[in-house]
Amino acid sequence: MAPRLTHSPTRLYSTNPPQGSAVQSFPDPDRPGLFYHLFPAPTSISSSTPVFALSFLPEAPPSVLSSTVIGWLPASGEGEEAGLNDFVENERFREVLHEAVHSALRDGVDEVQKNGAIQVREGWMHIHDNRNVPALGRIGDPDDIIASVRVENGEILAETYQPMPSYRLCTSDGVIQLTEGLEARLVEVLRQKIREESS
Repeated sequence: MAPRLTHSPTRLYSTNPPQGSAVQSFPDPDRPGLFYHLFPAPTSISSSTPVFALSFLPEAPPSVLSSTVIGWLPASGEGEEAGLNDFVENERFREVLHEAVHSALRDGVDEVQKNGAIQVREGWMHIHDNRNVPALGRIGDPDDIIASVRVENGEILAETYQPMPSYRLCTSDGVIQLTEGLEARLVEVLRQKIREESS
């Protein structure tokens, strides 16, 4: 059975691991573009429990510690479930995320962010996670602010990009969700990382 992020208030993941030693991959049935890759134990994450590596790529990462892995969930036994408190973020993925978002802003590939800069005109603009977008004119939760950039004359100054230290890859609202342009750039960067790690 594929793991899944349910839409219940507790956001539980079904984690019934299939038998076998090869890495198995499953798409999230409710979230297009999110994939679970089951790594059997032992791994660098757990010596006794299989783990699901969450990723935006359908192909299994070259290792459980790949920078293309968003984070990990333990794969429990039959009838057991892992919740958001069991999710462990991958710091290496966070670095790749900031690299991708920064380059997307520099290259102007995201219409949502470009329009946001036009509305701001002058000052600092937050780059929000799309899982919990704040109301117009409001500042989002610190957990949902990926970074901030300076805007002048309605233009993003990408060189002022500052990651938000309190940003979380997974909250009670779910796993990271990006706008279309930022997500496309992130997937490009992740594919490049997987090629580098596989060579």
